[in-house]
Amino acid sequence: MSDLRITEAFLYMDYLCFRALCCKGPPPARPEYDLVCIGLTGSGKTSLLSKLCSESPENVVSTTGFSIKAVPFQNAILNVKELGGADNIRKYWSRYYQGSQGVIFVLDSASSEDDLEAARNELHSALQHPQLCTLPFLILANHQDKPAARSVQEIKKYFELEPLARGKRWILQPCSLDDMDALKDSFSQLINLLEEKDHDAVRM
Repeated sequence: MSDLRITEAFLYMDYLCFRALCCKGPPPARPEYDLVCIGLTGSGKTSLLSKLCSESPENVVSTTGFSIKAVPFQNAILNVKELGGADNIRKYWSRYYQGSQGVIFVLDSASSEDDLEAARNELHSALQHPQLCTLPFLILANHQDKPAARSVQEIKKYFELEPLARGKRWILQPCSLDDMDALKDSFSQLINLLEEKDHDAVRM
């Protein structure tokens, strides 16, 4: 091979390397989803979201009105609107549902019977609300590290999820602040449901 051909070959290889390094552009943006997070006061909504955002638990203050956090994951960013769970605030939850693409419902699996009944009523209302009934739900049975915690099967039966949520997209998962891997896996499953809903919308 002549020196000219060798030079041309090297120049072409340099060109390919330049294109690979400089012309591929920025990585694709992660999709963002707007979610609403609801649950009674004391269920642990704020603590779970703060832990996912790597915030110090010492600075966690229970939400009295609403707050918004951008929770980053490898394949998506979840813009979570957390609503306070006090008695006098829950009646206003529906005012903040508009624009939501998914729902996170947090319950205290170790709560009293009265609080568990209140949580069941609120979840039933959310599952049947016109602005939420077609959305994916992530239901977190929190405080599984407490001795009085009820199992996921007990929660599913008590909340009557099988008949009530039939035909809907929902996930019921146990969680606690001590098991972040399980919590992140629960959110990954929710992101999968959100992506499926996006794909279904495109096909329509």
